[in-house]
Amino acid sequence: MRSDGGSAKRGRAGSRFPGIRRVVVKLGSGTVTDPEKGLREPTIRALAAQLSSAWTGSGVSFVVVTSGAIAAGRKKLGMAERPRTVALKQAAAAVGQTSLMRAYERAFEKRGRHVAQLLLTHEDFEDRERYVNARNTLLTLLSRGIVPIVNENDTVATEEIRLEGGGGGANDHLATLVTQMIGADLLILLTDSEGLFTKDPHRHPDARRIPIVRNLDDESIRAAVGRYTSAEGTGGMASKIRAARVLSASGVPVVIASGLSRRSVLDALAGKDTGTLILPRAAGKISSRKMWIAYARRSHGTVLVDDGARKVLMEGGKSLLPAGVIGAQGGFLRGDAVSIADRRGRVFARGISRWSSDQVERGKGRRSDEVRAILGAEMPAEVVHRDDLTILPSARNPESPKGGAAR
Repeated sequence: MRSDGGSAKRGRAGSRFPGIRRVVVKLGSGTVTDPEKGLREPTIRALAAQLSSAWTGSGVSFVVVTSGAIAAGRKKLGMAERPRTVALKQAAAAVGQTSLMRAYERAFEKRGRHVAQLLLTHEDFEDRERYVNARNTLLTLLSRGIVPIVNENDTVATEEIRLEGGGGGANDHLATLVTQMIGADLLILLTDSEGLFTKDPHRHPDARRIPIVRNLDDESIRAAVGRYTSAEGTGGMASKIRAARVLSASGVPVVIASGLSRRSVLDALAGKDTGTLILPRAAGKISSRKMWIAYARRSHGTVLVDDGARKVLMEGGKSLLPAGVIGAQGGFLRGDAVSIADRRGRVFARGISRWSSDQVERGKGRRSDEVRAILGAEMPAEVVHRDDLTILPSARNPESPKGGAAR
């Protein structure tokens, strides 16, 4: 087996992506499985051929995020329809995950590479120590030339603790988190579509592929993003655009391409016109910890602020003080992740609260000396410290009256 990690050579992946080192490739259930035949092993073999070729030839290392465990298990268990109860989904996932990993292992071993399985849940991203441990494991595997195969741990995840709350596109979100976790330079989302189209290509023969997206907020892009899903998948194009929007903030491009093609990954890396390339807005990457606060941790409540505090926070580099706080929603404790919203309830930031929700209600709108008198001398001066606060890229910064407090 080869052990030529991605650090051995700088990537030479074409003019679109100079200096690329690490890539996350995500395959949806509609790509990996067939409703009638189960696992699409030829698709997995084609992927292994492409990744092995790029790794050996250009020194680009890959992490694969895969769906398909439930769909594969459903086929083995003879289920005519997708399981609906949590227990049946977990049983199907437990049966299907072994088949899924065996297919990846066989495909990559024929190309001279080992694979490793990582099954993750939201708790692995929520807890900072577990998050760092998972990142170190992934980077160690890559350094040894091993291909990590990542999936959400469907055998234990319930609807309440699934990534993105169990909604559609959980593995698109998982791929986003993994991309951030390892500092990948590119995310490739392989789907059963050739890319982003002007209309749903499954229903409209006149739909046209959009080769490059420079502005995700363009009205034509908003109109193009439907919520259609495949028979096996739980996501759609909307979840892929959400993933691109998150990564755009840290300067990471996203390619949406066909997983049924035998050359999509290689063509994308070579800069060829394949799928849809979504260009990032930001130059440079937000720190791993800031991205972890914004997207990996689950929000336990909301801190509402006045217009002045919002304006000062949006300008950057300031902490949230109680004088600018007007209330709290939900019950949260000190150290919990919270959303920060304006008086209209529009969330524009995420942070780690140094106050509980009860303390926020008691100390809101007050000066520091008043807070100490009410809540005690040991009370932190900041509700959310600037080091624990991330402004969301989707936030808007309309003109606001001066006032509030942040520092």
